Amino acid sequence: MRFKLIIAFVEDTKTDAVLDAARSAGATGATVINNARGEGLNQKKTFFGLTLDVQKDVLLFVVEEHLSRHILERIDNVGEFDQQSGRGIAIQIDIEDAVGVAHQVETLTKIVEDEL
Repeated sequence: MRFKLIIAFVEDTKTDAVLDAARSAGATGATVINNARGEGLNQKKTFFGLTLDVQKDVLLFVVEEHLSRHILERIDNVGEFDQQSGRGIAIQIDIEDAVGVAHQVETLTKIVEDEL
C-alpha cells in the first residue's frame, strides 16, 4: 500500500471543519500543529508594530494514495483557500516509506477496494 502526505495550512477557525471533512473523505487521522504563522503574496498589516493576521494551524495527514486527491479537494472546499488571499494552502507529496501505519492498512484496504 502506498501513501501520500497532505500538508494543509488552515485558518485556526476552520481547523475542526477541515479535520471533519478530511475524515469523511477517507483520512484515518491527522496531526495538528497549532499557531503557525506565514506570509504570502501580500504582506500582513501592522498596527503599532503588532502584526494583524489570523493564526494558522498546520494539519498533517498520511493518506492512502488512491484517496489523496479526493481528500485534498475536500480540504480545499472547506478551507475556502481560493476564496481570498491568505486563507491557506494544501499540498500533497509522495511518501517513500512509512512505519506505524500497519494497524490502519486493513481498514484502508477495505475503503480503497470499495472506492475502486
